Amino acid sequence: MAHSVDFSPLGQKTAYISEYDASLLFPIPRSESRKALYVTEELPFYGVDIWTGYELSWLNSKGKPEVAVAEFSIPIDSPFIVESKSFKLYLNSFNQTKFSGLEDVKAALVKDLSAAAGATIVIDLRYLNDAKLLIHSNLNAICLDGLDVAVESYHPRPELLAIDQSLTVTESLCSHLLKSNCPVTGQPDWASLFVEYSGAKIDHESLLKYVISFREHQDFHEHCVERIFLDLQTYCKPESLSVYARYTRRGGLDINPFRSSHEDAVPKVGRLLRQ
Repeated sequence: MAHSVDFSPLGQKTAYISEYDASLLFPIPRSESRKALYVTEELPFYGVDIWTGYELSWLNSKGKPEVAVAEFSIPIDSPFIVESKSFKLYLNSFNQTKFSGLEDVKAALVKDLSAAAGATIVIDLRYLNDAKLLIHSNLNAICLDGLDVAVESYHPRPELLAIDQSLTVTESLCSHLLKSNCPVTGQPDWASLFVEYSGAKIDHESLLKYVISFREHQDFHEHCVERIFLDLQTYCKPESLSVYARYTRRGGLDINPFRSSHEDAVPKVGRLLRQ
């Protein structure tokens, strides 16, 4: 059962439980933040929320610790997101619990997280020696961060976005200057943002200033990316669009929301330096 974020573990002094406890997971309805974007049950985008867990450990049947890396793919049509601190507390609860092997751990993760999100979660769980998830991807995107722009707004201003209708392009852009803040604790959330689109050329300076305008904005990672996607669609009207944010990990977890205008689009950027 989902609760108001006001009752979540975020910002609360919390005991770290080291024995398996699925009840630690705290679901939050997606619908609350989507109402502000006028997003109803019929979603105007495709995508997935990708979480990476770097601090997953348990005991084997002889009491020997095992460590692994997990990638969690949460469908964006799930009715709930899982509050991040509760996710960390839940993963921590595996530390002193015995499992017979990797598949048993994976089965528990799938069952519990799917129940919390209200949809089937896909999990890639690997021992560290097999963890291809750790490989950095090659970046082909144009980085906007060197542009010499004057910035005056630190709350989202989509009206900053501008296009050149005389030019039609296909390009990948990125900025490592995306920062938003946790809506409960106010702690900063740092991210690298990737925008891939086809259509009228987006003015690079206007996009960079728009990205920076999130600097004092308070919302969850998933909802920030949805706002960015919808603002770009509304103000720039691209023929195709994908928006991907790789957030810096906190407490052994990173969150990486991906939204696209195409159902078959897949994220092309893997783990980054700050993750």
